[in-house]
Amino acid sequence: MRFEIYRYVPGGGARPRMQRYDVALDPHDRMLLDALERIRTTQDDTLAYRRSCREGVCGSDGMNINGRNGLACITPLQGLREPVTLRPLPGFPVIRDLVVDLTRFFEQYRSISPYVADEGPFPERERLQSPEERARLDGLYECILCACCSGFCPSYWWNPDRFLGPATLLQALRFIADSRDRATAERLDYLNEAYRLFRCRGIMNCTEVCPKGLNPARAIERIKLRMVKAEL
Repeated sequence: MRFEIYRYVPGGGARPRMQRYDVALDPHDRMLLDALERIRTTQDDTLAYRRSCREGVCGSDGMNINGRNGLACITPLQGLREPVTLRPLPGFPVIRDLVVDLTRFFEQYRSISPYVADEGPFPERERLQSPEERARLDGLYECILCACCSGFCPSYWWNPDRFLGPATLLQALRFIADSRDRATAERLDYLNEAYRLFRCRGIMNCTEVCPKGLNPARAIERIKLRMVKAEL
């Protein structure tokens, strides 16, 4: 199987380039990550990429695969157009090859206070939710922060330092929608800014590439709706 993979070491003196690899796959190689592991162990141990769980849970191995962001560990080799072209997630500084710097991405995530805010009074044992209240979190808590959606969003490419991006905004709704949280007004006030939320243009790229099948674009619209209701 033939691959074209982005190679670049910032500050190394060489310009970014695409490198070709022809790989004889093992019958047990099912996913794209298997092929990358085979390239690194049999051909080129300098190839850099992230990986960890191999199960689409940690979100480590996000990359651009034939022009579309996804996770290498859950992308089947069967059906991939050759040469399989791999590039780092767009919109992020490159550390090396397919590894990008997610420092700003996680700083934005921390900025929304990603935890239930409740200063009491506290119940004796736990803060209960009804089945209906719990169901409001479905489609939100499953986000693995792989950055595939934010890295496929033109608004995030153009305003990475001001627009929070679809992943962070989906996580923001996860806490706004939580019946146990007591900071809804403060959360909405923080997001009610020209760039943090309203740079979203609703083009749905984020929803198209989410490896968990979530809908960040709809989450953003739900935040806007909550803002309108709060003003009434």
